[in-house]
Amino acid sequence: MRRNPVVPYVVIGILGILAIIIMSGVGLEQMNKAEEADDGEETTEEASADPETIYENNCMSCHGGDLEGGTGPELANASDRFSIEELEEIIANGVEGSAVMTGDYASDEEAEILAEWLMEQ
Repeated sequence: MRRNPVVPYVVIGILGILAIIIMSGVGLEQMNKAEEADDGEETTEEASADPETIYENNCMSCHGGDLEGGTGPELANASDRFSIEELEEIIANGVEGSAVMTGDYASDEEAEILAEWLMEQ
């Protein structure tokens, strides 16, 4: 008895189409839940009170996980090179002439929190 060689491909195709339909439904449900959670209100970014979170989200990619530097300069022992006011200024407004440190990585409040934290490192 010979089997039809097309049958396995048809079964795989049908299963694939069903998987796509199911995953689309799941994705739409998650999107709807996210929209409902938003309640139509505009979200305003609030400064995180945790300086380590601010650093991880905004600075770590250039300055390294342990403040050791990388694309950006080392930030360990920043208090030896900068005053807290200078650090706040750099974080909030960037470094003049720098294409990377443009100053749009943290709000003024986050810059203050981050500068205080860096002074302790």
